[in-house]
Amino acid sequence: MSLFDLYRYLIPYVRQYRWLIISALFLTLVGSFTAQVNAFVLRYAVDEVNALVEGGKTLSDGKRVLIIISTVLLGKEILNVFITFGQQFYGQELRIFITRDLSDAVIDKLLSYRMSFFASQENEAGKLQTRISRGVSSLTRLVQSFFINILPLFTSSLIALILMFRANFSVGLVGLAIVPVYIYIIIKQANTLKGWRRNMRSFYEKKNQGIIGIIQSMNVIKSFNRENIEFQKQSKIQYDMTENQLQTQKTSYIFNGVKTFVEQIGVVLIIILTAYLVLDGQMSIGMIMYHIMLFGNVTAPIGQLHRIFDDMNDALIYSESFFNVLHAEDQKEGSGQYIPKKVIGKFELKGVDFAYPNGTKALQEVNMEILPNKITAFVGLSGAGKSTVINLLDKFYEPNKGEVLLDGVPLREYDTQFLRDHIGLVLQKNHIFSGSIEENIRYGKPDASKEEVIVAAQKAYIYDQVIELPKQFETNALDLSGGQQQRIAIARMFLKNPPIIFLDEPTASLDAIATEQIKKSLDAIKANRTVIIVSHSISQIIDADQIYAMEAGKVVESGTHEEAYHQNGVYKKIFDAMARSLNIEKISKTYEAD
Repeated sequence: MSLFDLYRYLIPYVRQYRWLIISALFLTLVGSFTAQVNAFVLRYAVDEVNALVEGGKTLSDGKRVLIIISTVLLGKEILNVFITFGQQFYGQELRIFITRDLSDAVIDKLLSYRMSFFASQENEAGKLQTRISRGVSSLTRLVQSFFINILPLFTSSLIALILMFRANFSVGLVGLAIVPVYIYIIIKQANTLKGWRRNMRSFYEKKNQGIIGIIQSMNVIKSFNRENIEFQKQSKIQYDMTENQLQTQKTSYIFNGVKTFVEQIGVVLIIILTAYLVLDGQMSIGMIMYHIMLFGNVTAPIGQLHRIFDDMNDALIYSESFFNVLHAEDQKEGSGQYIPKKVIGKFELKGVDFAYPNGTKALQEVNMEILPNKITAFVGLSGAGKSTVINLLDKFYEPNKGEVLLDGVPLREYDTQFLRDHIGLVLQKNHIFSGSIEENIRYGKPDASKEEVIVAAQKAYIYDQVIELPKQFETNALDLSGGQQQRIAIARMFLKNPPIIFLDEPTASLDAIATEQIKKSLDAIKANRTVIIVSHSISQIIDADQIYAMEAGKVVESGTHEEAYHQNGVYKKIFDAMARSLNIEKISKTYEAD
């Protein structure tokens, strides 16, 4: 990303705070002039004191000089307090506002992207988190540096250089000759460090993704005693990052040494030249200190440019990936305009093919009809494509080939928000947000009353357990067990009360009694709705009105339980395996004996 691109992307966020910028610029101008006061005061002090000494004057004769010097310096410092406060306050305020705006903008965009964006390996959670946090941080730091550091530095240097030329053209030329050499070294330093800084971005992304992976997989890591392996993975990343940081610091120290040498060469040249001019009678002794102070005002600000270049390089490196996330317009989730008066709930899949963004083929020439007010079950081994069909029906993805229709209208023509308002989805592992139980249940209907939340909890058979907790419905939902969290997710769906329900292994993490209780609740809510269920539980699928058996992304059998079973194919194998796993024969004998 070029500086021009960076400016073009940032200007909409900066423009609305132009009064803050104008105020900062005004203070910058005033501060640049006050920064030269010390040089004038020192010249005046040296010349006046020298004249007093040569004239044989005493301390009492010099009181006026001391009063003038003290008054001017004290007044300048008081003025600088207000100038510095204003610059820093306006700069921080600008940074805070732009941080808020950039963060809001990227979150708003992320929420609008389709699921395929997040399925990409390049957009894993840890990588996205790093790009966003470091992108916002580097961009806002650059904005603040520009108005609080860059402008004051250049303005102060320019004014100091002009004053050197006005005092003596030859001395001014010496100061001017050092500046481009100094800036060249700084630019060379920035370009040399750019590659290593870009490497740091990759290291940070890998490190954050690795930490997230460890936290999410802690039970697996510990159960296999693989702590050492995971430590070695992270240690390797940290080692490479450390080596990169050391190289960066080493290079910085070398360039800083060269800059200091060049600056001191300039000081020596100015001392020699001004001393010659003093001896030649062309200037006073005070002018030596005057020019040295002004030269310091020229080089000291420019010497800080390397930090600004660091901020600029960070901004260029991290903003590239940040704005790739912010401006991924091709990933924006589409929405049609069609909003029917009533959703009947008849789905049709016609010749549907689908492959995930990573290239995995999930569905091939799928044809099926899902009738309203009926229960349709998908059965198949893992990877058969059952959950993928649900993803297509919920419009999380669009088919690569073929068409999905709802009530005779292509799904892509439906208003996406309207469609999902009329679909309830319960997954095998539902996400529970950090917050109270009540807040998590109310997620299904934000404006629900407390009574409605309680009824939903009762239907999900979680109410009795909730009221036994010390904080009851105010308990953090993340403190619940996996099975309890699943009931919270089911209660959320009960509260939403949609005409279409997708159940993807809804009782997989529940115990037998809880499964029976939830089944009763689900049986009650299934009435007069379109219900699609994915399950390996006999009790969940045996009563389905229509069963589709899937294998390798294809529908291989369909019909009622009896029809599908007697086709002697995939469904029969799966059903028989489920029956054997439950030891049906022994269960039957137990019932008969009882």
